[in-house]
Amino acid sequence: MFPERFSDLPAYAFPRLRTLLDAHTPGGDPIAMTIGEPQHAFPEWVQDVLAAHTHEFAKYPPNDGSPELLEAIAAWVGRRYDVSLNDDQIMVLNGTREGLYNAAMALCPEDKNGRPVILTPNPFYQVYAVAALSVNAEPVYVSATAETGHLPDFASLPDAILDRTALAYICSPANPQGAVASAEYWRSLIALAEKHDFRILADECYSEVWRDAAPVGALQIAKEMGADPERVLIFHSLSKRSNLPGLRSGFVAGGPKSIARIRQLRAYAGAPLPLPLQRVAEKVWADEAHVDESRALYQQKYQVADQILGDVPGYVAPPAGFFLWLPVQDGEQAALKLWQETGVRVLPGAYLSRDTAEGNPGAGYIRVAMVAPTQTVQRGLSQLRDCLYD
Repeated sequence: MFPERFSDLPAYAFPRLRTLLDAHTPGGDPIAMTIGEPQHAFPEWVQDVLAAHTHEFAKYPPNDGSPELLEAIAAWVGRRYDVSLNDDQIMVLNGTREGLYNAAMALCPEDKNGRPVILTPNPFYQVYAVAALSVNAEPVYVSATAETGHLPDFASLPDAILDRTALAYICSPANPQGAVASAEYWRSLIALAEKHDFRILADECYSEVWRDAAPVGALQIAKEMGADPERVLIFHSLSKRSNLPGLRSGFVAGGPKSIARIRQLRAYAGAPLPLPLQRVAEKVWADEAHVDESRALYQQKYQVADQILGDVPGYVAPPAGFFLWLPVQDGEQAALKLWQETGVRVLPGAYLSRDTAEGNPGAGYIRVAMVAPTQTVQRGLSQLRDCLYD
C-alpha cells in the first residue's frame, strides 16, 4: 500500500466531538455552544446587492480581488488601523483559512539554518499545524496559558529555535481564550521577528468582537515601529465581523513581495471568490452600522456570562471574541457530563491543543461559543453552571 499524506493527523475537533457525544442521549433540549458560527443577523441589503449582481456568475472572478473590493478593504484598514495600503499589498481570500494555509505554502523556505520552524500558540486554530506539516517545517507549539496571559511567550524559546523560525502564527483576539495582544506585546514580538528574521502571520479574525476597547492591530504597531514591510501579514474575515460565515470572504494584507508570492500560488492552486460575492463584500466592508449593532449584542452576552459565572473559581471574563474558556478538571469528561445531563454541547479544550512535554494546555478547559441568541446563551450557561460548578 502507498503511504497516505497526513494519515497520522488527529481527528478534527468536531468529528471527534461527535464520536464522543453522539453515542449518548442528551439530557435535555440540545443547545449548541461548540462551533464559532455567528447567528446574529447580517444586513438585509446583502440580498439586494447579491441579486443585482447574479449575472456576474457568468464571469471568471478576478484572481486577487476586484479593484472595487481591494479599494474597500484598503479604506477599512485605513479607518480601523490608520495604515495606508496599496492594491499590491492586499489579496482577497475565499475565507481566511485558505490564506492562513497558503501563506505558509508560499512563504516558508525549504531551509533556514536547517529545517525551518513554524511557531504556533497552543491551543490554536488547527490550520496552523497542518500548514506547517504541509511544507515539511517543524511545528513548535508554544503554550498559551493563564501564566502567560493566554498568549504565547515566543521570546522564551531558545535562540537555536528562533534562528530556525520562518513563520510565527499568532491569533489576537485569541481563539479560544479571547486574550488580546497589547501594543507592548506586538512591539516585543515584532522586535523578536526582526532580530531572528521571521514573518508574523497575524490572525485577527475576531478583531471586531470586543467588550470595552477595540484591539490594537499588528500592522498598526509595525507601522509605528518602522518595521520591515514584509515582516507582518494580517488576516481578516467577514465571518465574525459581519455574521457572514457562508460568504467565505476575507483578506490578507502585508508587504508587496509577500502578497505577490501568495497571489502567484493562488493563480495556480487557489479558488477566487465569485464576483457577485465580491460585490457583496465590497459593500459590507464599507458599512460599520451593522458591526456596531452586532457588537452590542455580544457585549450583552459578556454581561450575562459575568452574572452567571463570575464567582466560578478561575473564570476569566474575555476582553474580546465570543468564546468562553472555562476551567474544569477534565475537559472531555466535563463535555460528556454536560451533554448527558443537560443537552448543552461544548468543545473539550484538549481538542484544540497538542500534547507537549508539559502536558496538554487545553485539557483542563472547555470552549463555549456565545453565538446563539442572548436568551439561549443565558439558558445554556445557567445549565452549564448548575451541572459543572454547583
